Amino acid sequence: MVIGEDSSTMTSDADKENCLGWAARDPSGFLSPYKFSRRDVGVDDVSLTITHCGVCYADVAWTRNVQGHSKYPLVPGHEIVGIVKEVGSNVQRFKTGDHVGVGTYVNSCRECEYCDDGLETQCLKGAVFTFDGIDTDGTVTKGGYSSFIVVHERYCYTIPENYPLSLAAPLLCAGITVWTPMMRHNMNQPGKSLGVIGLGGLGHMAVKFGKSFGLKVTVFSTSLSKKDEALNLLGADNFIISSNDAEMKAMEKSLDFIINTASADIPFDPYLALLKSSGVLVLVGFPSEVKFHPASLILGMKSISGSVTGGTKQTQEMLYYCAAHKIYPNTEIVPIQYANEALERLINKDVKYRFVIDIANSLK
Repeated sequence: MVIGEDSSTMTSDADKENCLGWAARDPSGFLSPYKFSRRDVGVDDVSLTITHCGVCYADVAWTRNVQGHSKYPLVPGHEIVGIVKEVGSNVQRFKTGDHVGVGTYVNSCRECEYCDDGLETQCLKGAVFTFDGIDTDGTVTKGGYSSFIVVHERYCYTIPENYPLSLAAPLLCAGITVWTPMMRHNMNQPGKSLGVIGLGGLGHMAVKFGKSFGLKVTVFSTSLSKKDEALNLLGADNFIISSNDAEMKAMEKSLDFIINTASADIPFDPYLALLKSSGVLVLVGFPSEVKFHPASLILGMKSISGSVTGGTKQTQEMLYYCAAHKIYPNTEIVPIQYANEALERLINKDVKYRFVIDIANSLK
């Protein structure tokens, strides 16, 4: 031992492994228990005990290295909710015991025009993702399939006390991903008409928001089996089988807005034909390509727009709105030990409509 050396520096790496999670070790994406270290709580940080984490398709894509840049071991999960266990000395918005959420990013430059506007997803230097990003201490960020997380307070959200934590989790990606373009394009005007393509985690939230805003909502799907759910469970006004040319033709020039939540490749011209003049089609899914005839836009003054999650300001507004209007995602609660099966079922579109991992009661 070096004279004057703090004995705490002699602790082993194993002693520093203060967090338990589930991680993928390679592009097979298979998840298994993994111990690692979270950074110490800084003056502006919030440390939260994770109670629940939603399962997003991003968890599939990153654990299986679909993008080609995954850094292993990789702990996924960016729909995180929990209870504050410690706060830094500068933290003003949170205290021990508060219910909080963390979404798809945990840092940004905090200096550019987008950060100044609370739109950190568009940060000019790039937002730092909740998992597989680079944290302030230079380590790789690790997500919510874990026992706790340390995050700068700016990127934490108040979960209203009357809103169940297990139901809040999917709002932090699926919910905000459709909320953001709906706000941007003024889709909250009662009496307007909305088309929703796809009825998964994102699509079912678009239907719920649309109905809450007083819109007439039409769901488009390739699966007739979803008709009863769309109309009777989620409250959509209309259901169209997108492969039925007659049904699609009857809808022409009837919609003010369309949100495409599907990532499958679809023909865009038939959908653009459904929009009224000046109508907007928003992409939040990731098809491999987008093809349409220029006349489909030009002749009707129509627009195609893209959107991805949302900034801190809108995320908090959405959480308060959902609590005030009792808007809840439809979920299936599973233990962490079921995570691999959940990801497989998600790939096979076998979930109604969002898996949520019960971290508190299963991660031991």
